Amino acid sequence: MAESNLQVSVRNQCAIVALNRPDVRNAFDDKLIANLTQAFREIDEDDTIRAMILMGNGSAFCAGADLNWMKRMAGFSEKQNFNDAMGLGRMMYTLYHMRKPTIARVHGPAFAGGTGLVAACDIAVGTPDAVFALTESKLGLSPATVSPYVIRAMGERAAHRYFLTGERFDAAEAYRLGLLTELCQPEELDHEINAMLGHVIAGGKEALRQIKTLIRDVADRRIDEALVRDTSQRIASIRASREGREGVSAFLEKREPAWMRTAKAKPAATKKVASKKATAKRPPAKKSKPSPSKRHARSKQKRTRV
Repeated sequence: MAESNLQVSVRNQCAIVALNRPDVRNAFDDKLIANLTQAFREIDEDDTIRAMILMGNGSAFCAGADLNWMKRMAGFSEKQNFNDAMGLGRMMYTLYHMRKPTIARVHGPAFAGGTGLVAACDIAVGTPDAVFALTESKLGLSPATVSPYVIRAMGERAAHRYFLTGERFDAAEAYRLGLLTELCQPEELDHEINAMLGHVIAGGKEALRQIKTLIRDVADRRIDEALVRDTSQRIASIRASREGREGVSAFLEKREPAWMRTAKAKPAATKKVASKKATAKRPPAKKSKPSPSKRHARSKQKRTRV
């Protein structure tokens, strides 16, 4: 898919989706939202793709709503506003419910809907210059469409503060809250993402799909007999599956599972990458990785406050 406001490429079984409106800091409008929704659906249906990176070209990840789009919305009726909001809501829902692992590559501003995109991804890796805000209250509005994902990512208590105040918070705070799952210096960003991709692609395709469903279904659910039976049935089914049997056999026989051999034999088609900084090559196996506490301490010392 090739759109001027969105760049989609595939490299080494990983789709790279880049918001491409750098002149407006990748702000949303209805066209970009529609293109993102279509891209997410196409990637999810492509069995040659194992994971997806979501990023922004230029100086920002995504600065929220486009001003010209907001001007048009100002004259909408309630019904028109509902239909317009459903476009954004469906896009977020599609991203959150993708069967494949998704990683947000975050730098610079990620405001309002941009914060929502980060929250809707499975993993979010950011640099110290990343800054977040849910400023809808200052416009007399509400962060309604992104709220289910942001609340799940940062927690209800933090949502009370940042939804109500609309204040900005930096990458270190986002990391502390869990909105960012990894924080690193800009020169380490792609190495960190590639390291995660290496681990992700090592997992079975069906296992990853079922794990994503498991997390959504089990999170915040009451721990009772029904849940015990549900989770027991899930593991029983996957153990008996072809992929499950192959994975256990490969482990016991000390060999690679079949899905790894297939991945090496039939790599996904490589297209022109949206950004030279975004690659999906597997990381060197022997390169050591600093502990999260050391990375966080180092990033805290060097981060830039906005």
